[in-house]
Amino acid sequence: MSHPIIHHNDEHHHEDFQLKDTHPLLGERWPAMGGVRGNDKLTSTYDLVEQMYYLYVRVVKAKDLPPNPLTGSCDPYVEVKLGNYKGTTRHLEKRPNPEWNQVFAFSKDRVQSSSLEVYVKDKEMVGRDDYMGKVVFDLNEVPTRVPPDSPLAPQWCRLEDPRRVEGVKVRGEIMVAVWIGTQADEAFPEAWHSDAASVHGEGVASVRSKVYVSPKLWYLRVNVIEAQDVQPATRGRTPEVFVKAQVGTQVLKTRTSVSATLNPKWNEDLLFVVAEPFEEQLVLHVEDHVSSRKDDLLGRVTLPLTMFEKRLDHRPFVHSRWFDLEKFGIPALEGETRRELRFASRIHLRVCLEGAYHVMDESTMYISDTRPTARQLWRPPVGVLEVGILGAKALLPMKNRDGRGTTDSYCVAKYGQKWVRTRTLVGTFSPSWNEQYTWEVYDPSTVITIGVFDNCHLGGNGNSARDSRIGKVRIRLSTLEADRVYTHSYPLIVLTPSGVKKMGELQLAVRFTCLSVASMMHLYSQPLLPKMHYLHPFTVSQLDSLRYQAMSIVAARLGRTEPPLRKEVVEYMLDVESHLWSMRRSKANFFRVMSLLSGLVGIFSWLGDVCKWKNPATTVLVHILLLILVWYPELILPTVFLYMFFIGLWNYRSRPRHPPHMDTKLSWAEAASPDELDEEFDTFPTSKPQDMVYMRYDRLRSVAGRIQTVVGDMATQGERLGSLLSWRDPRATCLFVVFCLLAAVALYVTPFRVVALVTGLYLLRHPRFRSKLPPVPVNFFRRLPSKIDSML
Repeated sequence: MSHPIIHHNDEHHHEDFQLKDTHPLLGERWPAMGGVRGNDKLTSTYDLVEQMYYLYVRVVKAKDLPPNPLTGSCDPYVEVKLGNYKGTTRHLEKRPNPEWNQVFAFSKDRVQSSSLEVYVKDKEMVGRDDYMGKVVFDLNEVPTRVPPDSPLAPQWCRLEDPRRVEGVKVRGEIMVAVWIGTQADEAFPEAWHSDAASVHGEGVASVRSKVYVSPKLWYLRVNVIEAQDVQPATRGRTPEVFVKAQVGTQVLKTRTSVSATLNPKWNEDLLFVVAEPFEEQLVLHVEDHVSSRKDDLLGRVTLPLTMFEKRLDHRPFVHSRWFDLEKFGIPALEGETRRELRFASRIHLRVCLEGAYHVMDESTMYISDTRPTARQLWRPPVGVLEVGILGAKALLPMKNRDGRGTTDSYCVAKYGQKWVRTRTLVGTFSPSWNEQYTWEVYDPSTVITIGVFDNCHLGGNGNSARDSRIGKVRIRLSTLEADRVYTHSYPLIVLTPSGVKKMGELQLAVRFTCLSVASMMHLYSQPLLPKMHYLHPFTVSQLDSLRYQAMSIVAARLGRTEPPLRKEVVEYMLDVESHLWSMRRSKANFFRVMSLLSGLVGIFSWLGDVCKWKNPATTVLVHILLLILVWYPELILPTVFLYMFFIGLWNYRSRPRHPPHMDTKLSWAEAASPDELDEEFDTFPTSKPQDMVYMRYDRLRSVAGRIQTVVGDMATQGERLGSLLSWRDPRATCLFVVFCLLAAVALYVTPFRVVALVTGLYLLRHPRFRSKLPPVPVNFFRRLPSKIDSML
């Protein structure tokens, strides 16, 4: 049962985009477990999910199986059958004593049989498989096991003849363990699940739940200092030398040395992102820029990353080193064919792995980790984040199978270096995962991202298909109250070329537990990023480039796991395309700025009403307040802070009681035109027809023209302010200088309280004493010159 938290009087489809409160039975039906919350807050109790019972069958091994009378050997496998559900182990060729050690999990809610049958079969090459024996278990006699109880010990069971009289034993035994457990069982992640019985082949691995860890990323700083004895390929020519450095797919170049010498100097830093284990090498090419189309390779050196020092602070203790260059392109003797040879050229480098920076692999707006690379620089955790991924409701069909729409959904959550992936639930629009995960929290000003995807790799399609995005949710931990369980249904909203669309709802249970209140409060006085980001900051362009490279490395490494966390999933979770131009996003940011300025505009509007005596009682009260503050100026700052204190106390009653969620109105998603959405989903570089690109270019020019006008007006006002004393307008500057002299004398002989009182009373004067014409200072300021006259 659920009801919307926030209600609007808009149309019904606006209601669907709202956060909803839910009341799941979290842990209420769970039996007593060893992991009790209390002093040890890190102990997971699976109390943020609903309990789900499973019948577990562990098939360990068999022995003394009889050979097939036709082939003289046996290729055994096991078939576990429960009602209409059937799971099989892999078959092992010519193994009379096979070992499988596979676990099968049958959802107890779907069990319609009173007995479990375990068949041992022989995989024949021709004809149907031959039965070797079976074991039958009465479900009423199956024990229940709940962690942290030790795993149930498997037992040997004598095989019965599946075709003859019941109870007749045959040759062979099988070791099996059968028990009833929950999703908290350690066998759950690797088990074969009955709800994925239709998945075969390579798709079986992709339906299981997994925990991934991002690779440990380092910044590699290559300081190219100088080179010696760099000989050009053409004799008698002064080389224009630059250094090209490459690590994997990352390529950077130094500037071209302009000095006419064979010993060029650069002293330039090149920054790369590398990941442990260090598989790539640093390759440096010294090249001569001969022409716009030709660069001659003069020398090369290849260096393994493991040879470089790791720097943990800002002190430059890393020593520089000389490296010999492997020379190319120089003729050994005049007229001989050019060949590769050793030469005395060398290059001077200072290279280190930066461990005191945080390598950002995600958007800084949604950062989930701020720790430096070096583990010895980490602070203790200040809290624990627990997330129960309960399920989803009303998902839309993402593909067609057997002539009807279907969805095979799974969930991915990312916080810090830890990624989690739930199991894939096949063919359901209302999946119930009920999986709980825990993260250590080192900074509350971070964001956890949870995305839902459709698994498109269950049919053995390999890498041809892409997992479709269903939607994602972001939760900022600083908006959560400590030790409170948030149970909400979040709308899964995606933006498509046809407009904004709700793909379903994701039900979560979230709890943030504070381990140390003092450490938590202390963090609010600390910089968000490690101190090296402020002592030796990177440029904006460097940060963008390094972030893109870090994302590529993380996507590549996670794509090599089993089951792989695919590139499209990682890029969607890390917001790879968040920096690209979007008219919709630009409008949204513009109106965010206008919303901020509206408060300031409201204050000035209220002051204007006070000055115009629209409400005489309010104006009289402001006069009294002015007199008090002028007579007792030491009360000004205490009054301001006391006023904000009471506002904070008043707003506490109406504080937000739920986490923020995706807001379609704030994102300007509902008001975006089809052409703007088509432009946002265009590739980079564009793939649209030429006339459409011209139209969008003209529209962008018109928008930029308005921005240009606003920026020009701001520059004009600033230049007018600067021209007050520049004598660009001699008469205006003369008047201002004389005014400053008279004002200095008047303010020297007049007490400050009198000046403040007279100024306040003048601004609050009655409308009958006001003129509709602009005041004298405004007229004087608007007549001042600016540099706009010198613009072409």
